[in-house]
Amino acid sequence: MIAIERIESGSFAAEAGLCTEDQLVTINGKSVNDILDYYRALQAERLVIEVFRAGEILVVECEKFEDEEIGIVVAHPEPQQCENQCLFCFVHQLPKGMRRSLYIKDEDYRFSYLYGSFITLTNVSESDLHRITSEKLSPLYISVHATDPQVRNQLLGCQVPAIVPLLERLAKAQITMHCQIVLCPGINDEAVLQQTIEALASLYPQVASIAVVPVGLTRFRQRLPVLRVPDQAEAVRCLTLINDFQGQFLNALGTRLLFAADEMYQLANLALPDLDEYEDLPQLENGVGLMAQFRVEAEEVLLEAEPLDLKAVVVVTGVSFFSAMQDMTERLGLRTGVDIDVVAINNDFFGAGVTVAGLVTGTDLVNQLGDIIKCRPLLVPDVMLKSDDERFLDNMHINEVRSALGVKVVVVDASAWGLLEGLEMLADGSTDVIRC
Repeated sequence: MIAIERIESGSFAAEAGLCTEDQLVTINGKSVNDILDYYRALQAERLVIEVFRAGEILVVECEKFEDEEIGIVVAHPEPQQCENQCLFCFVHQLPKGMRRSLYIKDEDYRFSYLYGSFITLTNVSESDLHRITSEKLSPLYISVHATDPQVRNQLLGCQVPAIVPLLERLAKAQITMHCQIVLCPGINDEAVLQQTIEALASLYPQVASIAVVPVGLTRFRQRLPVLRVPDQAEAVRCLTLINDFQGQFLNALGTRLLFAADEMYQLANLALPDLDEYEDLPQLENGVGLMAQFRVEAEEVLLEAEPLDLKAVVVVTGVSFFSAMQDMTERLGLRTGVDIDVVAINNDFFGAGVTVAGLVTGTDLVNQLGDIIKCRPLLVPDVMLKSDDERFLDNMHINEVRSALGVKVVVVDASAWGLLEGLEMLADGSTDVIRC
């Protein structure tokens, strides 16, 4: 059984009379023991739900669309903890005083399946592997980094099981895998990178995508191993290798299979590929193809935009996304008549090497906008905030930003469409803090 923590108002579960005192027992005859059992059961279109209430079993039935939610929020498990000591672990590079959840090193195959979080497979037990393969928990997102056992041990900071046999076992069970390689110059680049790519590609189609992402480093690396991001020449060599492999894979497999993160192209000072070269964007959440997608969406938004009754607005982003955002907002301003001022927030909190919008803190935002906001409303992309309580990484709440700057604040989807929607809501006379 699993406890019901909340019933969504107006949902099927609410109309059926289910409540937080109930416990889920079975759905369609299968036991519900954790959140994974529950969400997999929702894939069916007809549900027969048994709940335990006050010593009795109650049965309710539901007809719905496949994967449609029914309004039950079940108890969320504590994640399995990661015991690796990865050289580049972001948790180890955090200062004190941030959101508590940021200090949790999760390494849980259930979260990989449910949410697309990356795991190293270093703590999976035999029973875990049996569940993954027998229940077809697919796809999984796997941090490989290197297939050479010694290099991988070095990167993960401990002795771990060889990754290739685990991947082969999952592939044999028809589990789809999306793999990432965090590139650390001098450790897993050059020949090691080539070996890793070849080993992963040999498991296609079960290995459905491979992403190469440059290592991310903050200024909080005291008493940690010395690492550095790829320089321009190293980034160019990496992209040349990736481009060569893409050509080979496209001819042999019908897919490029291998992709580089947007940041790698910026480090190399090279133009990003067109959107169609990212195929179906298998690792978009890993920063692979975000800018290409934004460029295409921007053209669609510009066709839809109309004049708005709004004088001026400030939009914030990270340094790496600034040029793409500025190009789009200049044209959007002409279409809407709004003076859109894009501000790239330098990451003084984590260090200049951190350039993505998702790692911008409220502290940096307030400090850098204080002298330039000039009573103009502010658009903040939602990737800067924790969705359930709207706090930045440094634990500052969006309301604290509003109070400190003394302006209207609109939290928008981090996309071209989100930007337009934010402008429209401000033009319509929004309240102080809005989520589009």
